[in-house]
Order: sequence, then C-alpha cells, then structure tokens
Amino acid sequence: MIAAAAAVTFAVLLTATLVGASGLSPSSVLAELVDALPLVHIDSGLTVQQQAILWQIRLPRVVLGALVGATLAVAGAAYQGVFRNPLADPYLLGVSSGAGLGATVMIVAGAAGAGMGSLGVPVAAFAGGIVAVAATYLLGRSVGGGRGEVVIILAGVAVAAFANAAQTFVQQRYQDSLQSVYAWLLGRLSTDGWSDVTLVLPYVAVTIAVILLFRRTLDVMSVGDVEAASLGIRPARVRLLLVAVATLGTAAVVSVSGLIGFVGIVVPHAVRLVVGPGHRLLLPLSVLAGASFLVLADVVARTIMSPAELPIGVVTAAIGAPFFLVVLRRGRGMQ
Repeated sequence: MIAAAAAVTFAVLLTATLVGASGLSPSSVLAELVDALPLVHIDSGLTVQQQAILWQIRLPRVVLGALVGATLAVAGAAYQGVFRNPLADPYLLGVSSGAGLGATVMIVAGAAGAGMGSLGVPVAAFAGGIVAVAATYLLGRSVGGGRGEVVIILAGVAVAAFANAAQTFVQQRYQDSLQSVYAWLLGRLSTDGWSDVTLVLPYVAVTIAVILLFRRTLDVMSVGDVEAASLGIRPARVRLLLVAVATLGTAAVVSVSGLIGFVGIVVPHAVRLVVGPGHRLLLPLSVLAGASFLVLADVVARTIMSPAELPIGVVTAAIGAPFFLVVLRRGRGMQ
C-alpha cells in the first residue's frame, strides 16, 4: 500500500510540474524534465526564460508544497497519537499563533523601514512558534506538573489567545501593513528559487524520520500511559520528544508557507478511513497523502483564477472543512 501511495504522490508531483499559469506546454515541460536525466538528450523547445520559470519557480514551488504538506500531515498524526485526541493538529500548542505574531511583528518592522532581509519573516515566524510552544509547556508544567494532556492543551489555548491578542494589537497600530500580514496568514507557496526548500529541508527530514521511528511506540501508548509504562515505555518522555520534534518541523514549514490549515487534521483522518488507526501505516501514508493533498491544492490555487492567485489556505479550508464535517457526522475516523 505504501508503494502504491508513493506512486500516486509521484504522479501528483509530476502533474503539478506540468501544469501552470505561465503557458508552458506540458509536453515541452516533460521533455525538459527527461532531458535532465543522465545520458538523455532531448530538445524541449523551451526558451531560456521558460526554462528559468520551470526550474527556478514552478519546480521549487511543487517541492516546497510537498515538504510542507508532508510535515503538517505527519505532525498532525503524531499530535493526535500522543494526546489521544482526534481533533489535535500541528497548531494545537500555539505554534500558529506564535508564528503569526512573529511574522506580523517582522512585517510591520519591514514596513516601518527596519531594512530586514528576505529571511526576516521566516526567522521571526519560526522563533515565534518555538517560543509559544515553550511557553505552553512551562505554563502547563507550573499548574499540572507537565504530565496531563488536558493541562497542556488548555495551556496551549491560553498562550494562543495571548499571542492572537498581541497580534491584533500590532495590526491595529500599523494598519498600512494589513494586506501583507493577511497574505502571509492565509498561506502561500511562492518562492524565490530553491532557498526556501533548502531552508526547511533539514527540519522536515528530522521531523519525519523521528516520528516514523516511534510509530510502534505510538500504537502502544494509544492504550494508555499506565499500560505503556508497564511495557517499559516512558510516556511523558516520549510525548515530550514527539511534540518537540513535530513542533520544530511545523514551525519550520510555517515560517516559509504561512498558516495553512486543515492539512494536519484532514489528511490523517482520511488515511484512517482507509487503513485504520494503526500508526505503522498511518504515519508513512500521512506523509505521502499530505504531500499530494497540498500540492494539488496549490495547483488549484495558482490556476483556478489565473492570472490571479488564491491564497492556498483558502483552498485547503474549502476542501478540508466539508470533508471534516462529513467525518464528524459519520462518527468515523476517530481513535
């Protein structure tokens, strides 16, 4: 099944590379891709400018979409596993609110003439997400020993509310920057070449590798902490490690993509409907399905209103919200 899912993901990535709003012929794009293979020489007919569009704009965007989607989906599945909460998602502990506050502050600083470079917003968003989760754990530890899942989740709600309030205050004080802030908050996968891909790739690789390594441990923890501890597992330590890794990956991809919702909830639930709740298949299939889902959503975002472009967060919400409502109505896909 994993091999079949990988083949589907490859087909999705190829289709997304062939399709775009720039008017490149799919057959010429395919020939250009084949020409890049070793020992193969084919004249694609693309001009130098068209080749630049393919290799420096479209292909990095497709790869970035796959990395972001895979990370959000597997992080969502991990959160749902460690907290035994089917509504958990990668933004549960305040990652999105902290990242949004960091990005908003940096956008406003740039608009005010701070002169920050192109990495200013991603770095600020990444730092904001990490700080928010750290604050969540410190708050949860101070009131509940840091052990209860409910306490940690409620601490995340409190931290998120504070970060959202601070973000709203900053937006009201600097209304000239509202359009740029909202553009980031609604999500986007526009890139300036491969820089964003190389920036997040190490975090994505570590996040996916560590979460997949603990897929059997998550199956054991699903029966309860007491039972897991009796089998030699330290639930609190495993939970902290997986939350830290999932948060690190989420903060990294959010820093370059903005806030893209529903991927971390919808994709794991969709996979559960097919293979059940076992993490041995759920996690690797969530990686592949998340990559496919977000890349397809980005194709819709950049073509449906061409030459204009929809924020990808609008597309994922339009697809994900109805699907999730159907899942809730049927009462299926829950652990």
